[in-house]
Amino acid sequence: MSMKNRLISPSLLSADFANLKSDIEMLNTSEADWIHLDVMDGVFVPNISFGFPVIEAVHKYAKKPLDVHLMIVEPQKFIKELKAAGTYMMNVHYETCTHLHRTIQQIKAEGMKAGVTLNPHTPVALLEDIVCDVDMVLLMSVNPGFAGQEFIENTYQKVVQLKELIARKNSNALIQVDGGVNYDTAKKLFDCGADILVSGNFIFNSENPKEVICRLKNV
Repeated sequence: MSMKNRLISPSLLSADFANLKSDIEMLNTSEADWIHLDVMDGVFVPNISFGFPVIEAVHKYAKKPLDVHLMIVEPQKFIKELKAAGTYMMNVHYETCTHLHRTIQQIKAEGMKAGVTLNPHTPVALLEDIVCDVDMVLLMSVNPGFAGQEFIENTYQKVVQLKELIARKNSNALIQVDGGVNYDTAKKLFDCGADILVSGNFIFNSENPKEVICRLKNV
C-alpha cells in the first residue's frame, strides 16, 4: 500500500446510491487511492447515511482500500463488524471516544489501520498523547453530517499545527482533510502538509469524475 503524499479518497456519500456499483467501478479505474465511507447514526451527527450491509456490498466490488469514517456514538462496539465488512482504515471521532487509546488499540488488534477525527472546533493540541498511536488524523473542514458545505478557513492553520505536532512527536500519522475540497482548497491543503483529501460533491457532481480525481492529485 503506497502511503506517499497526495492521496485522494472520494466520498461515496455523494455517489448515486441507485447506481452504486457503477460508481465503484468508475473509482476502481480512476486514480483514486481509497474509497471514503461516511457512517452516520443521527445521534452524533444530525443525519443518517448507511451501515454494514452497504459497506459489505461496496467491499465486494471495490478494488481500493475502504476508508471508513464513523460519525457515530460508541464506535468501539462495531470494531469486529467493520473488520468483517472489509474495512482498511477505521476512523473514530475524538469527541465520541471516552477511552480513545483503548479503542485505537482494539482497532489495530483486529488488523485495521486506526484513525481519529477532529471536528472543526476541536483543537489539534488534544492529540498530544495519542498522535503516536494512530495511523491517520482526519481534520473536518466542515461540520460533519451533510455534504456540500462551505470550507472552514481555519483548517489550513490546523493542518500546519498538526504537521508540527506529528514531527515533534516522531509520529507516522497521515493527515486527512474532509469537506469543501476543490482545486483551490486542495492546493492550499497539500501545501500546508495534508496527505489525503476527501472529496464528494466536487468529484461526483462533475462531468468527468476521473479527470477531477487526477487533477486533484496534481494541483
